[in-house]
Amino acid sequence: MKGMMRGYALLLLLLCSMAVQAHEKREFRGAWIQAVNGQWTGIGRDRMQRTLAYQLDELQKDGVNAIFFQVRVEGDALYQSSIEPWSRYLTGTQGVAPQPYWDPLEWMVEQCHKRGMELHAWINPFRMKTKFTNRLANSHMAVRNPGSVFEYDGLYILNPASAENRTYICRVCADILRRYDVDGLHYDDYFYPYPVAGKAIPDRRDYERNPQGFSNINDWRRNNVSLFVKELYDTVRAVKPWAKVGVSPFGIYRNARSSQIGSNTNGLQNYDDLYADVLLWVNNGWVDYCVPQLYWEIGNKAADYETLIKWWNKYCNHRPLYIGEDVERTVKYADRNNPGTHQMAAKFKLHEQMAYVKGTVLWYAKTAVDNVGNYGTMLRRVYWKTPALQPEMPWIDKKAPKKVRRLKRVDFGQGPMLMWSAPRGKSWRDEAVSYVVYRFPRGTSVDLDDASKIVAVTRDCHYALPAEKDKSTWVVTALNRIQNEGPAKKVKH
Repeated sequence: MKGMMRGYALLLLLLCSMAVQAHEKREFRGAWIQAVNGQWTGIGRDRMQRTLAYQLDELQKDGVNAIFFQVRVEGDALYQSSIEPWSRYLTGTQGVAPQPYWDPLEWMVEQCHKRGMELHAWINPFRMKTKFTNRLANSHMAVRNPGSVFEYDGLYILNPASAENRTYICRVCADILRRYDVDGLHYDDYFYPYPVAGKAIPDRRDYERNPQGFSNINDWRRNNVSLFVKELYDTVRAVKPWAKVGVSPFGIYRNARSSQIGSNTNGLQNYDDLYADVLLWVNNGWVDYCVPQLYWEIGNKAADYETLIKWWNKYCNHRPLYIGEDVERTVKYADRNNPGTHQMAAKFKLHEQMAYVKGTVLWYAKTAVDNVGNYGTMLRRVYWKTPALQPEMPWIDKKAPKKVRRLKRVDFGQGPMLMWSAPRGKSWRDEAVSYVVYRFPRGTSVDLDDASKIVAVTRDCHYALPAEKDKSTWVVTALNRIQNEGPAKKVKH
């Protein structure tokens, strides 16, 4: 009986979703893969690689086109670094390299690119020790320079008031960008610490020593964080001009009781409690995308999802807006209009209605992989059924590659294939990095705006065709580093 009910609910969800779903050609479809929950601690290279490879395979089937991979949890590294120690969230002991040796970030970049996904290196900028870490390596910043951090409720926070500290984080990020072929740099909502009742941030003396013209310590703190955000953005643009910079702030900017433009919510606030002026960063172009963590359900009394997605769409639209989705909470709560199913369809419908929402990031990857509440099934059958390109970012670059060369149908005895050569390019702006393959069935016109005709986004210069000829027109276009698309090259099959 339970199985029948689950099947009925899935069918209802499919029918409701298919009635409204349109294929988007450009849409950010991301997933967070975290280390801070300890899922990789001490499991070894082979098991970790098997687990990640399986997750990436399933996420690729679900339509995911970008991964946020956590590489810096607490002033440490899930990659080879001469600046910060190996993470205990990888090996079990901070400062101890993995045995057998491998570099998770290097491996993940290769694996994601092989599957047509972007890899954004995800860092926690100011958190330098979690509550549950008892030992720091001698090479850790808090050991080498204890005055650089302050303690708060068991955490160590790299003091944002220090210009040297802000530059230090930028140095760490520049090192990642120079040595790894990452597509972006992503940071989350850990700026000043989440407030704990009865505990004050121990930075009053810093403020009094150098108030920087601010008469209010809260404004001073916000400025410290904003100085970092701008410095980091400038660093990325200088080191790797095509790399995207994104932030995933807490889901409430300000409540209505705190600001005339605040949302009709009642919860912790970025601006007032974490000293993060996200709108300032977006409006000044100091980030390339924003992913507010809207982890609540539709109808939540303190932080209603529908209220918040509409707020972010209205006020945070000078850069692409991607919505951070909590998969488990989405499938836990019933749709208020269709109690026999959960809230996935209702939330995706809201996405479609928001003019400035250009994508979704799943919290967290494993829940989609495990197909909790048939979430993964719905992605691959309905919402993300066809591949999608990344949203355009013309402020980074507007150029695109030329046509692919020597596109032809070949058959070397292993079945028919499309093969082509990369167009000639002079710089990263017009060099081809990947390709879009379209199939237009006989009788249909070639329309590159028709996202339903995309069959693959690949870094290969070949694509396996169906065994039987059907007189389809096949089209290949070239994409540059940020997926600006060149003109079409056509061939019949």
